[in-house]
Amino acid sequence: MNALPLVLSAEVRDALACGKAVVALESTIITHGMPWPQNVSTAREVENLVRAEGGVPATIAIISGKIHVGLDDSTLEWLGTAKDVMKVSRADLAYALSAGRHGSTTVAATMICAHLAGIGVFATGGIGGVHRGVEETMDISADLTEFARTPVAVVCAGAKALLDLPRTLEFLETQGVPVVGYETSDFPAFWSRSSGLPVPLRADSAKEIASMISMRATLGLDGGVVVANPVPAASEIPRAEMEAFITQAVEEARRDGITGKAVTPYLLSRMLELTAGRSLETNIALVLNNARLATHIALALGAKA
Repeated sequence: MNALPLVLSAEVRDALACGKAVVALESTIITHGMPWPQNVSTAREVENLVRAEGGVPATIAIISGKIHVGLDDSTLEWLGTAKDVMKVSRADLAYALSAGRHGSTTVAATMICAHLAGIGVFATGGIGGVHRGVEETMDISADLTEFARTPVAVVCAGAKALLDLPRTLEFLETQGVPVVGYETSDFPAFWSRSSGLPVPLRADSAKEIASMISMRATLGLDGGVVVANPVPAASEIPRAEMEAFITQAVEEARRDGITGKAVTPYLLSRMLELTAGRSLETNIALVLNNARLATHIALALGAKA
């Protein structure tokens, strides 16, 4: 058997050895989710927030065929402008590693890598899901099936509002994935605090969420937990306003033949243009908000250990 191609930073390695609260962070948000230089400045801000809240950040990326868990400042800077960086999910993770490629990790790939490193909590922006027009495209994010496989709790601002949210929730229910609203009974819609859909479960503290995660482990249940954390009210863009922009962008993507992994970056870029930059400000606010909650959950899990 080959050794795992896993490279832990000294900060992450020491934190795991000491049982500290470690929070996984994805790298696709740096390479495909935000423009430069906001991508790098946001990544640094998120890492610093995790540390300020008492945790240790572990940004994950594939570099020269190795899974790097925890990136230094110069690597973050490089990643923010790097070219020929694969967007890696479950299907192509082994290829990226065996071929010695660079790659940024999606939600699914970040979950896999975090679990390999022994990290159980992960903060992201919004999860993938069932795409609009799935009847024709069968486009369903690998994130959804990963939740049913890999025991990592993912804190997000719901699913990206560009998606078919009712079908996304239905798919998660079918997969047996718990979706927990943090201090809300409404499923958030990324830039907006509510999608108009009820969230299946609710918890009002990080301690409650940690208790549920621990009970799932006790029961031997497979998979992770989706923690839906609404964007702060001061930073949201109301759903009715966003829907008009989303409808336009989705139609443009269909018209231009944008498919597969290219869809989400294309739509996020169009949202940035159509909202005159407001969508990026909201995106940054919700990522920071999710990192804070993820750190509190990781701390609560450590207290239960």
